[in-house]
Amino acid sequence: MSEEKIQVLVADDERNLRRMLKAQLERWGYEVHLAETGTEAMKTLGENHIDIVITDLRMPEMDGMELLSAIQKENNGLPVIMITAHGTVDTAVEAIKLGAFDYITKPYDRNALKDVVAKAAKTCELAKKEIRVDTRQDGRFKIIGKSARMMEIYEMVDRVAPTPSTVLISGESGTGKELIARALFDNSKREKMPFIRVNCAAIPPTLIESELFGYEKGAFTGAETSKPGRFELANGGTLFLDEVGEISIEMQVKLLRAIQEGEFERVGGVSTIKVDVRLITATNQDLRQMVKDGRFRDDLFYRLNVVHIPLPRLADRKEDIPLLAMHFLTKYNARLGKNIGDFSSEALDALLRYEWPGNIRELENVVERCTLFCDDELIAVSHLPSDVSGESERSSSPDISLATADLDIENGGLKDQVRAATANLEKQLIIKALEQTDKNVTRAAQLLKISRKSLQTKMKDFGLRDDM
Repeated sequence: MSEEKIQVLVADDERNLRRMLKAQLERWGYEVHLAETGTEAMKTLGENHIDIVITDLRMPEMDGMELLSAIQKENNGLPVIMITAHGTVDTAVEAIKLGAFDYITKPYDRNALKDVVAKAAKTCELAKKEIRVDTRQDGRFKIIGKSARMMEIYEMVDRVAPTPSTVLISGESGTGKELIARALFDNSKREKMPFIRVNCAAIPPTLIESELFGYEKGAFTGAETSKPGRFELANGGTLFLDEVGEISIEMQVKLLRAIQEGEFERVGGVSTIKVDVRLITATNQDLRQMVKDGRFRDDLFYRLNVVHIPLPRLADRKEDIPLLAMHFLTKYNARLGKNIGDFSSEALDALLRYEWPGNIRELENVVERCTLFCDDELIAVSHLPSDVSGESERSSSPDISLATADLDIENGGLKDQVRAATANLEKQLIIKALEQTDKNVTRAAQLLKISRKSLQTKMKDFGLRDDM
């Protein structure tokens, strides 16, 4: 299928601003939804797969802060960018402390807007590689797992969370590093203070300094007002630097000073700012090897590595696979309107045999796919992807025969045949998704993880709109 566009929702009661933002964002390649009020924005969120929200602070019915709070309850982790006038910058800063992604000021600078939205889009992309499990059953700290490895981690969190010590969390993508960071914060003495998260991999190297330490008015083109950095916003609370290994060697010097001395200067500033911040970092890289290679400062590494919490691969905690699989089955039963009871013993054995290179995120994707295509009471081996089951996929999931049934090998080259096969398989998947959702185009688009507009276009191309 064609690449999915990032979906941006713009909520603002000023019609002209909505239209300008829509035109600008579409020019940059985003698909845009508009809402005039916070209430309308929540309705749009419920009907579409939104990746980023841009909202004004001042709106009728439900203002930006109320919308932020509602989004966090329904879809925690969705990036929310606040639009604010100069007189309400303090409110926008408070919104970031409460979980907003960032803010822009009116009248907005086009380059500043582009950078903030691009950063949010990159954060969305990286977040899809991580796992978020919201449950307190079969584990602790909203994390599922009763294996010996996980019990050791729970004990470490219990011991370290109440202290001010710096923590380094390591592990492959999809192992739950952010969940551990949240657990450390939620069980610390700073739990009532801000929790500020920065994904260093989502920020261009040229912007990382101003992101962490802020900037003064006029420090560079587009800096029309002063802006606090993430260290300032986290003062008294916790700063979580995800993928800290992505910070350049030059920036590591300033980061080390901020950690050791608790002070820094904004970009373009001369005044020293002092902060009290508890630092938690995470990485999917081998920082020790990066130190040996000269790509990470040894003094910074030792400062970050006060307490090290290494997260195991899913393949190293296979006892937890049945618990995780059932959690995801329950989740997607509810989302897809299914009532599948369990996995067959053969299917469960296959899940336990597989090595899961994508960790928990890959397991969730597999269970979602099985739930979508299973019409029985149990998920069987035949519903699993062939690389997981070790067998060829059968008729209960999309079969390659669907794609090749109408091919005429003698009258077309390889590229033509591959194009025709891909189109045929794409059509069959769309038909299946529409059947699963009783021809609800919005829900079908969500299942297929494409925009509603893209799905409507494909349905027209395949002649499927005539059947609606």
